[in-house]
Amino acid sequence: MTEQPEPIRIVIVGGGTAGWMTAATFARFLENGFEIDLVESDAIGTVGVGEATIPQIRLFNDALGLDEDAFLRATQGTYKLGIEFVDWLRPGHRYMHAFGTVGRDVGLLPFHQYWLRANALGTAKDLAAYSLNTQAALAERMQRGPARTARVLPDMPSAFHFDAGLYARYLRRYSETRGINRIEGKVVRVERADNGDIGSLLLEDGTTLAADLFIDCTGFHGLLIEQTLATGYDDWTHWLPADRAMAVPSERSTAFTPYTRSTAKAAGWQWRIPLQHRTGNGIVYSSEHLSDDEATATLLAGLDGEALADPRPIHFRTGKRRKMWNRNVVAIGLAGGFLEPLESTSIHLIQSAIARLMKLLPGRTVAEADRTEFNRQSDFEYERIRDFIILHYHANDRTEPFWQKCREMALPETLSAKIDLWRGNGHITREHEELFTEVGWLQVFAGQGVMPRGHHPLADAIPATDLAEFLDTIDQLNAREVAQMPSHADFIARHCAAALSVPA
Repeated sequence: MTEQPEPIRIVIVGGGTAGWMTAATFARFLENGFEIDLVESDAIGTVGVGEATIPQIRLFNDALGLDEDAFLRATQGTYKLGIEFVDWLRPGHRYMHAFGTVGRDVGLLPFHQYWLRANALGTAKDLAAYSLNTQAALAERMQRGPARTARVLPDMPSAFHFDAGLYARYLRRYSETRGINRIEGKVVRVERADNGDIGSLLLEDGTTLAADLFIDCTGFHGLLIEQTLATGYDDWTHWLPADRAMAVPSERSTAFTPYTRSTAKAAGWQWRIPLQHRTGNGIVYSSEHLSDDEATATLLAGLDGEALADPRPIHFRTGKRRKMWNRNVVAIGLAGGFLEPLESTSIHLIQSAIARLMKLLPGRTVAEADRTEFNRQSDFEYERIRDFIILHYHANDRTEPFWQKCREMALPETLSAKIDLWRGNGHITREHEELFTEVGWLQVFAGQGVMPRGHHPLADAIPATDLAEFLDTIDQLNAREVAQMPSHADFIARHCAAALSVPA
């Protein structure tokens, strides 16, 4: 009989959203030839404010085989069609960065080239009129599946708001029933092997855990990737100067919006995320321009309902590890880097790191080429998301010192090139597998008041009267589709209403 090889051992250090998303993926796809432990301590808290997501979370949940309604009930979840930005360009101004398409492409040109021409002619409405997601979001309506009133209308992609702590708990149950071994304990010492890799972990109770591969999900602390391996950190606070947040839950609001709201403040911004049992709130701010007491007062003054706890402070430094895979340690989640949740990318960055690791998963020996490619792809993703977030801060007409500093700062060359290309004749290019699409850049460019000097000459081929009729038809079809949708609250009640008391 052929002797079976020793299983490859993987230890995940840390739970929370990052740890249990990783564990659930391993539980689903690494059934044979692996032994997987997750070590976490109930005494160590998690950040747990990542309650808003983007549509890619559906790919993750579908890969695990999760039932959408059951998942939403378990996590007190709601739907999300986009993000509303309030007061970002200037006080009193607002716009939506919605999921899905805007308008309809014609021939060789994207829709926005025709919109730019109509805008110059004075016949175009705001971009919101041509986005089904935006119209549905602002009307607080929701549906799943294909459009009902016209075949030419696009689907309405959505993401979720959910309680991150409940999501981690849900994935823990999923993982443990599929063979992941959870170990309660605190790591007190990390032992290095002769070759410099991590060899084993010593827990407080004397347990030793050895592994071939370690996944660091220990948050900002970076126990393995930084505290042990001294990997280094690329600090991006010169571009994104906010360095603190306060988070607080409040009573469930009567405004049950299927979108996240981000409201600009004097030295940062405040988020609002509606869940079934409460509303998640927080303020992201620069401690150079706003004290903790001032931030707390601003946050509490902007709540829809009564606060359910004291505001919880979070200190952070925007940036990323210089290597997210160093030796035999892969950092996932906040251990790998932090980009403020302005565009709800925190959970996505966990998801994409897991997907990247699964594609490049090593055997017992880690190849340097695998590490290099993992880090190259990670760097590219973080840098392009960073640029997209910087654009929101940089393009503003506000008068406060914080916003003046953001407006006047030198930009990364990659972002400057993107802005210059757009300002010329409205061209937007998406490089490789950038997260944000041309339509995403379009909505933020236009929403933040960055408009091009011209448009593509092929857009002039349509007579002005036909162009106006084309745009009006899109607007009318969107409005007709939205009118037959149920309200977001009714849709939740019908399909995935949860008990308002959260299980222990």
